[in-house]
Order: sequence, then C-alpha cells, then structure tokens
Amino acid sequence: MDKILYKLDSFEGPLDLLLTLIQKNKVSIYDIPIVEITAQYMEAIEGIEDMNLENTSEFLVMASHLLYIKSKMLLPKNEEDDEEEDPREELARRLIEYQQFKEASKELRKSEFSTKYMVFREAEKIDFPIPEYNINHQTDELIEAFNSIFQRQIRKAKPEKRAFSKIVGREKVSVDDMVEKICKRLKKNSRLRFETLFQPEDSKPEMIATFLAVLEMIKLGRLYANYDEGKKDFILTTEK
Repeated sequence: MDKILYKLDSFEGPLDLLLTLIQKNKVSIYDIPIVEITAQYMEAIEGIEDMNLENTSEFLVMASHLLYIKSKMLLPKNEEDDEEEDPREELARRLIEYQQFKEASKELRKSEFSTKYMVFREAEKIDFPIPEYNINHQTDELIEAFNSIFQRQIRKAKPEKRAFSKIVGREKVSVDDMVEKICKRLKKNSRLRFETLFQPEDSKPEMIATFLAVLEMIKLGRLYANYDEGKKDFILTTEK
C-alpha cells in the first residue's frame, strides 16, 4: 500500500479525516472496512506528537477508538454474540451526522458570499393619514338607532319574560350603574358598536337606562358617537 500523505492541519478534526478516507476508498459509511481504514488512519497521523496541532488529542482518541473497534471485529463471534450491536454503528452515526453538518455549512457559506456585497436599506415607516370624522349627528338619529334595537329586542324576547311584569312590579335600574358598566367595557375596547351595548336578555328598564347612560356620557364629553356606513351602526369611542 502506497504511503498516504495528508496535512492534518487541513482537516477540521478526526471525523473529517475519516470521512475523507472513506470517500477516497469509495466505501459505505454503514459498512466500513475497519482494518483497511484503521491502517490508513494510523498512517495519516504518524508522527502527530511532533506536530503543533491544537486538536492533537482528538486524533489520538479516535485512533484508540478505531483500534478498539478493529479488535472487536477480529475477535471470533459466538452464537450469543450475533444479536450484539455492530461496533461500527456508533462511529457510522457520528460520521453521518458530521457529513450532514458539513454539507449544511457549505450551503450557508454560499449564502454568505452571495450576500456579502449587498447593502440592505432599512424599512421606511409609512404614515397613513387618518381621515377626520367631522359629521355632527343629531340626538334624534341616536334615538332612532336605539328605538330600532329596542323593537328588535322586544320581538326576540320570550313571552314568559313579559308575562309577569305587572305582578312583580317595575324593575329599578340605575343610570349610574349603566355608565359604570359601559366604562368597564371601554377599558377593554376603546371602540364599541352601539348595538352591542344591548343584550337579548336585557329587560326594558336595563335597555332604557343603558341608552340614557350613553346620552349622559355624550353630554359630558366622555363619549363620542360616529356613524359607520358599512356596519349601519354608531361606533362609540372615548376620543373624537
């Protein structure tokens, strides 16, 4: 066998050297001819003790590991040993993993050079002007919207809900309580559809108190109503 001449400092480590030897011999990683590869590896690292390499110990550790695998392969096998793991399997897994990382690093290196001389401009912030809402609505429009919701709620209400209204008496609902309820909702969402303030289970007094609360808040400048043509409803906000 001709003497193999390798410069060990050109390899990233013992796995890199092993992979090169396997590729040079055109053999499978999964079926490494351990005797031949070990002999070539030992020849390649001959005199490594005299070399000034940072990873000298790594090459020597791999050499001892190859000799161990070689000795395991040369020992006669018993019938009980047939089920034992091939001593080359762990080394094959490491080589496959290293090969994958090596190929991935090549692809990344291509990307590095392709973008090396590119200059990227920072993203510009585009300000979209927000159109001002300058339409002033009359109170009658809000009353009309409330009346429409009110009539729908009555039609949807269950008959049992109104059947005993005269027997149990009138329900007392505080406008201040409704103001507080609306404020809590506005803290979670600064924009509310007028229609969403009224729920199907609300009683007449609750709906009227809610509507009066909206009017009171608009009067005090704590609430603003803008009409949304798309949704056909008023949008209530805390800002103009």
